Amino acid sequence: MDQDTDLRRRERYFELLRVQSPADRLRKAGALTQAVRQLAQVGIRQRFPQADALELKVRLTVRLYGREVAHRLFGAHPALLS
Repeated sequence: MDQDTDLRRRERYFELLRVQSPADRLRKAGALTQAVRQLAQVGIRQRFPQADALELKVRLTVRLYGREVAHRLFGAHPALLS
């Protein structure tokens, strides 16, 4: 945001954030997190169209939390080898 947004618009953005309640900011952060998760899932489905539900979960976990966490949660799943 610092390099591609002019100063007036950036200040207005922060002003709008400041007047929101903490609950509203938290709701928006949750919605953005969900949107990122959905985009990641779509990308994984496109890249691995034959993947079953478990493989999709494994690959999403790798993308969001890393291979080590996925291995702890799912063991030696074949999706962790690629």
